[in-house]
Amino acid sequence: MVSNGSDRRPRIGLTTYVESTRFGVWETDAAVLHRPYVDCVVRAGGVPLLLPPVGDGHAELLSAVDGLVLVGGADIDPARYGREPHPKTVTRPDRDAFEFALLHAALADGKPVLGVCRGMEVLNVALGGTLTQHLPEVTGTVEHQPAPATFGTSRISLADGSLAARILGGRTDCRCYHHQAVERLGEGLRAVGWAQDGTVEAIELPGADFVLGVQWHPEQQADDVRLFAALVEASR
Repeated sequence: MVSNGSDRRPRIGLTTYVESTRFGVWETDAAVLHRPYVDCVVRAGGVPLLLPPVGDGHAELLSAVDGLVLVGGADIDPARYGREPHPKTVTRPDRDAFEFALLHAALADGKPVLGVCRGMEVLNVALGGTLTQHLPEVTGTVEHQPAPATFGTSRISLADGSLAARILGGRTDCRCYHHQAVERLGEGLRAVGWAQDGTVEAIELPGADFVLGVQWHPEQQADDVRLFAALVEASR
């Protein structure tokens, strides 16, 4: 557990997207984030701080937060794990560069980390793992990403004794939206959660106080902030 040195609420850094965005009279590139992430951190007792994926001030950003959420989004450039891109792969290389450096800095500093969907994939690839680029070609189904902007539902089994199981119990129902998945685990990582079709849905780093990735979207279940609450508690 990382101590923030006082009784103040832990500050939780959330990575963001840089995308073309429309608001008010403007249509411009902006650093943005789906609001449910922010709301879940607040409900869990933390103070959310948005981290734009620009610049190289990773150490300075980390010094401002007590814990880190790597949020969902576009696919990781497969060149990072030695593959050619699949036709369905959509990347944001600048965001990759920022988040990989931020994650390595967080791991070196012992900061608690929660990876959500893409964030779990960042954790896996950053530690040398690989990804299946288009899951329907492996599973034969689209249950993990039924349609554009439509979340699927999955029942996840969690390994006894894992960090994920201590937080959520042996099984959990979740909202999911991903067409990629862990293929080969990164160095030191352990798979601790699986969908009913065998897809790896949760990974963690044994030996670390709190480094957990989930392939689903816990921010889409506003009535269940247990993962965010566990991150906040680990960040005290």
